[in-house]
Amino acid sequence: MTMLTVEEFGRRWRARDVSAAEITDQCLRQIDADNARLNAFILVMADEARRQAAEADRELAAGHDRGPLHGVPMSIKDLLDIRGTPTTAASRVREGHVAPRDAPVVAHLRQAGAVFVGKTNLHEFALGTTNEDSAFGSARNPHDPARSPGGSSGGSAISVACRMALASIGSDTGGSIRIPASACGTVGLKPTYGEISTEGVVPLSRTLDHIGPLAASVADAHIVYQVLAGHAVSRPIAPAPVGGLRLAVLRPYFCDLLDTDVRARFDETVDRLRASGARVREAEIRHAHDIAPIYLHICLADAAAYHATMLDAKPERYTTPVRLRLEMGRHILAEDYVRALNGREVLRREVDAALAEHDALVLPTLPIPAPPLGASTMELGGAKESVRNLMLRLTQLFNVTGHPAVSLPCGLTSAGLPCGLQLVGARMHTDALLRVALACEAQLAA
Repeated sequence: MTMLTVEEFGRRWRARDVSAAEITDQCLRQIDADNARLNAFILVMADEARRQAAEADRELAAGHDRGPLHGVPMSIKDLLDIRGTPTTAASRVREGHVAPRDAPVVAHLRQAGAVFVGKTNLHEFALGTTNEDSAFGSARNPHDPARSPGGSSGGSAISVACRMALASIGSDTGGSIRIPASACGTVGLKPTYGEISTEGVVPLSRTLDHIGPLAASVADAHIVYQVLAGHAVSRPIAPAPVGGLRLAVLRPYFCDLLDTDVRARFDETVDRLRASGARVREAEIRHAHDIAPIYLHICLADAAAYHATMLDAKPERYTTPVRLRLEMGRHILAEDYVRALNGREVLRREVDAALAEHDALVLPTLPIPAPPLGASTMELGGAKESVRNLMLRLTQLFNVTGHPAVSLPCGLTSAGLPCGLQLVGARMHTDALLRVALACEAQLAA
């Protein structure tokens, strides 16, 4: 398939070099070719996508241009409501559900003229990092189908990496956009907490849930982010001057446990940014070792509360690993939950302090490349480590604190698996973070 970004499609479409119908057909053919092997989609909306694409072409011909997402084929994680279609959350628990209306973010996309090619596979109820526990089967990494694509928005990342869609919408509660973006080699953005509506999205933890884009470039992620935020006209983005960038590398804790190849690609990336003129220092999060327990106490308690009725009524309809995690959440004490909320404020202040004199924090997105499907542990640093703990280790902090974070590709391991660079910005300054990311992306591509 023609490797088009959203930006490139827009230019060529408005120059009448391509049609929305043509590019949508290419995406649908790519789904036909690869979905049986990679299992990225739960629902393919081919007829509706062709109808929307034809309508976009007619509108443009009539002089009605809805903006930079008009006519763009996109996929939607099957956690978000699209009117008239099931929202399965990759679970048998929700059999028979049909969404009566669009989630607000989907309504924004529809108003912007986006074309919906289908709903993507995920880890059941978004409660997992590998995309293995799904009522519709495991999704598979396009770089090595024996490996995980990351989760929980694994199908979304696959769809972008394989050009089944030009962009996708995912959710991120502990890293579920950034983890698969890193594992599959795409860009993935978690905006500031509260910037993007989560109404009409099946929740995991309402205090940690974020909605954001997965895309082929930072500029594309910015375009989709603007629409998700409800901005009528997407403002163009320019890279921050790389020579003036002030970057802080989080090394203690965050770089203590890294795969050898991941460490090499990360260090090379930091060296390249420094050589290009960025001022690079190191920073520390003093209570970093408290991140995991704080995250788990909040996330699992919130999830158990949402699922309580369904767990009582139909426990057998959940996949076993997801049900067991939810049952764990039922045993969290109220005093421990409150303690975790207090810990969250400590971590938020520490991240704010680390950012006080810097434009972005810099760290890897994942400490490991995509793990083999079925692996519960991986050897790292001379010890066996839990895959789930490793996958969440470097991303979950910024769900707890609410800071915007973006993952962008930063090279390959010796086995050809993608590595991700994570950049973190100040709260409510997602645009500024994306300007930094655009500058870094340009240096990495040079």
